[in-house]
Amino acid sequence: MMKKLFLLFSHTLTERQRKDAKESLGVGEFVVLPEELQRLWSNIPPHLQTLSAYLEPLKAYIRSSTCDGDVVLIQGDFGGCYEMINFVKSLGLEAVHATTTRDVVEKTVNGKVEKLSRFEHVIFRKY
Repeated sequence: MMKKLFLLFSHTLTERQRKDAKESLGVGEFVVLPEELQRLWSNIPPHLQTLSAYLEPLKAYIRSSTCDGDVVLIQGDFGGCYEMINFVKSLGLEAVHATTTRDVVEKTVNGKVEKLSRFEHVIFRKY
């Protein structure tokens, strides 16, 4: 059975990331979060003292949807990532994040500085 990559982050995978996941992680299927769980992950409230209860719906989804050998790409709120990395590892699953290079271009337009950052995928790194 082919590994799945569960996407616990707020972006869309680039074609380069998909290709790398297939080649380096042995992934055959990409699993995006259901809409309500994506909203939950992308909007972690900054005022919460702890995240365990808030993230329980995501944990339940991962617990019920993954199989041995699956991989979870985790990026986002630092506290949320920490909680989910530990949870995913406790299930015996592999947790990864994407590394990038960044190219920054600055230009001045009408006295204001505009900054454009371009990110390019490099590798998936294990947590």
